[in-house]
Amino acid sequence: MLSMQQDRITQLDLNDVPEVYHNLKYNDGEIYFADNITSIPGLMKQFQVNFIAYVMVLDGSLSLELNAVPYQLKKNCSLIVDRKMVINNVQHSENFRCLICVISTDVGFSFINKSLMQSIMHILANPVIEMGQNEVDLLLKYYELLVFKMDHPEMNFGRETVRDIIRCFAYDLLSNINKHLHQDGDDMLRQGDRIYRRFMLLLADNTSVNRSVKSYADELCVSPKYLTSVCRKHSQLTASEIIATSVVSRIKQLLLYSDLSIKEIASEMGFDNLSFFGKYVRKHLGLSPNHYRKANNYGQ
Repeated sequence: MLSMQQDRITQLDLNDVPEVYHNLKYNDGEIYFADNITSIPGLMKQFQVNFIAYVMVLDGSLSLELNAVPYQLKKNCSLIVDRKMVINNVQHSENFRCLICVISTDVGFSFINKSLMQSIMHILANPVIEMGQNEVDLLLKYYELLVFKMDHPEMNFGRETVRDIIRCFAYDLLSNINKHLHQDGDDMLRQGDRIYRRFMLLLADNTSVNRSVKSYADELCVSPKYLTSVCRKHSQLTASEIIATSVVSRIKQLLLYSDLSIKEIASEMGFDNLSFFGKYVRKHLGLSPNHYRKANNYGQ
């Protein structure tokens, strides 16, 4: 349920999404899709999201404040809301209509790769993207394919195929954003931006085996404290939390979609023994590796 902090900012979690939008086209607990949204409920004056959200305006207009910065969206504009962003003063026109995709943070991390890092850095500073009609049509084709699979269960071969569609959707979205960039590279970025970008590139490159903040800081020639302060500024997460999110995302992929044994996954992820790996999985996923596989119908 929606929770309220002492500062009176309501927290909106993934499990709150079905309460907000009852007519979801797709819902697997980590990814939600809803279309033909004509109203964003005024649940609260301001709220903070604990997930990643993508909004595409199909008709009309939308205005809101994101971390106290006002934004205006018209038809064919997209909005990307990152975890921990605070939203308030949401208003829209009478003819407003949009598509919304909500994903968990660790699923979002699984989409990150080196070639898309420039897009991600741009989004952090500029969450509203105005697209051409051809770009919008391409993204809507992915959504139509997703809905078609949902409407034809005999042609739906499991959750991973759906995620592959969404992964392609994300790649094309970020690639289109790259076309709109007018940056000359790292020289345009402040030192903290460059450090954060390089840190995220290192995460994308090392397949999430390294779990040490100090080792990343050493490679970036900064202190662990400075790296954490940079991460907090850009994502409101510590360096340790970002690393853990990346590691857990990789572990979940291997547990659910690979044929590797638990022992082999532990070895691939750089854990010294099964006991340590089991404790890490229980800490972050709430279940042992075997129970997590069973709870998610692994192999069925």
